[in-house]
Amino acid sequence: MGAAHTIVPQVLDALKDVSYPADRDRLLTAAREAGAPDEVVRALRGIPAEVYGGRDEVARAVRATPDSGPGRDTTQASPQARHRGRPGVAQHLREEPKTPIHEEFDR
Repeated sequence: MGAAHTIVPQVLDALKDVSYPADRDRLLTAAREAGAPDEVVRALRGIPAEVYGGRDEVARAVRATPDSGPGRDTTQASPQARHRGRPGVAQHLREEPKTPIHEEFDR
Protein backbone atom coordinates (compact mmCIF):
# COMPACT_ATOMS: atom_id res chain seq x y z
CA MET A 1 0.00 0.00 0.00
CA GLY A 2 1.44 3.39 -1.02
CA ALA A 3 1.81 6.44 1.17
CA ALA A 4 -1.13 8.13 -0.57
CA HIS A 5 -3.40 5.31 0.61
CA THR A 6 -2.22 5.42 4.21
CA ILE A 7 -2.64 9.21 4.49
CA VAL A 8 -6.31 9.25 3.41
CA PRO A 9 -7.73 8.77 6.95
CA GLN A 10 -5.52 11.60 8.23
CA VAL A 11 -6.64 13.88 5.39
CA LEU A 12 -10.31 13.14 6.03
CA ASP A 13 -9.83 13.70 9.76
CA ALA A 14 -8.27 17.12 9.09
CA LEU A 15 -11.23 18.03 6.85
CA LYS A 16 -14.02 16.88 9.18
CA ASP A 17 -15.40 20.43 9.62
CA VAL A 18 -15.38 21.39 5.92
CA SER A 19 -18.68 22.10 4.20
CA TYR A 20 -18.86 20.92 0.62
CA PRO A 21 -18.58 21.74 -2.20
CA ALA A 22 -15.07 23.05 -1.57
CA ASP A 23 -12.11 23.74 -3.80
CA ARG A 24 -8.53 22.70 -3.16
CA ASP A 25 -7.59 26.07 -1.65
CA ARG A 26 -10.44 25.82 0.87
CA LEU A 27 -9.38 22.27 1.75
CA LEU A 28 -5.79 23.40 2.30
CA THR A 29 -6.91 26.29 4.50
CA ALA A 30 -9.15 24.00 6.56
CA ALA A 31 -6.37 21.45 7.01
CA ARG A 32 -3.94 24.12 8.20
CA GLU A 33 -6.54 25.58 10.58
CA ALA A 34 -7.13 22.10 11.99
CA GLY A 35 -3.40 21.74 12.68
CA ALA A 36 -2.90 18.96 10.15
CA PRO A 37 0.58 17.43 9.83
CA ASP A 38 2.82 18.51 6.94
CA GLU A 39 2.25 15.27 5.04
CA VAL A 40 -1.52 15.93 5.00
CA VAL A 41 -0.97 19.44 3.63
CA ARG A 42 1.42 18.04 1.02
CA ALA A 43 -1.14 15.41 0.00
CA LEU A 44 -3.81 18.09 -0.43
CA ARG A 45 -1.43 20.28 -2.42
CA GLY A 46 -0.94 17.36 -4.80
CA ILE A 47 -4.60 16.87 -5.72
CA PRO A 48 -6.06 18.53 -8.82
CA ALA A 49 -7.25 22.13 -8.34
CA GLU A 50 -10.93 21.33 -8.69
CA VAL A 51 -14.12 21.69 -6.68
CA TYR A 52 -14.86 18.61 -4.57
CA GLY A 53 -18.43 17.64 -3.76
CA GLY A 54 -17.67 15.56 -0.68
CA ARG A 55 -15.20 13.62 1.42
CA ASP A 56 -15.31 10.60 -0.89
CA GLU A 57 -14.18 12.72 -3.87
CA VAL A 58 -11.28 14.10 -1.82
CA ALA A 59 -10.33 10.57 -0.73
CA ARG A 60 -10.31 9.37 -4.36
CA ALA A 61 -8.17 12.34 -5.43
CA VAL A 62 -5.65 11.72 -2.65
CA ARG A 63 -5.46 8.00 -3.52
CA ALA A 64 -4.94 8.79 -7.22
CA THR A 65 -2.14 11.27 -6.54
CA PRO A 66 1.30 9.74 -7.04
CA ASP A 67 3.58 10.03 -4.04
CA SER A 68 5.55 13.20 -4.11
CA GLY A 69 9.26 12.98 -3.85
CA PRO A 70 12.36 15.07 -4.24
CA GLY A 71 12.19 17.03 -7.45
CA ARG A 72 8.50 16.29 -8.06
CA ASP A 73 6.76 19.37 -9.37
CA THR A 74 3.22 19.24 -7.97
CA THR A 75 2.09 21.97 -10.38
CA GLN A 76 2.23 19.31 -13.11
CA ALA A 77 -0.08 16.90 -11.26
CA SER A 78 -3.34 18.64 -12.17
CA PRO A 79 -2.76 19.04 -15.92
CA GLN A 80 -1.38 15.52 -16.04
CA ALA A 81 -4.45 14.08 -14.30
CA ARG A 82 -6.83 16.02 -16.53
CA HIS A 83 -5.13 14.83 -19.70
CA ARG A 84 -4.72 11.28 -18.45
CA GLY A 85 -0.96 11.54 -18.88
CA ARG A 86 1.18 8.94 -17.21
CA PRO A 87 3.86 10.10 -14.80
CA GLY A 88 7.34 9.81 -16.21
CA VAL A 89 6.31 10.00 -19.88
CA ALA A 90 7.81 12.92 -21.78
CA GLN A 91 5.36 15.42 -23.26
CA HIS A 92 6.48 14.74 -26.82
CA LEU A 93 5.59 11.06 -26.33
CA ARG A 94 2.03 11.96 -25.23
CA GLU A 95 1.30 14.22 -28.16
CA GLU A 96 -0.09 12.83 -31.35
CA PRO A 97 2.30 12.66 -34.28
CA LYS A 98 2.14 15.50 -36.78
CA THR A 99 0.40 14.92 -40.05
CA PRO A 100 2.29 15.67 -43.29
CA ILE A 101 0.27 18.88 -43.61
CA HIS A 102 1.39 20.07 -40.15
CA GLU A 103 4.97 19.18 -41.01
CA GLU A 104 4.71 21.28 -44.18
CA PHE A 105 3.43 24.26 -42.16
CA ASP A 106 6.40 23.97 -39.78
CA ARG A 107 8.91 24.47 -42.63
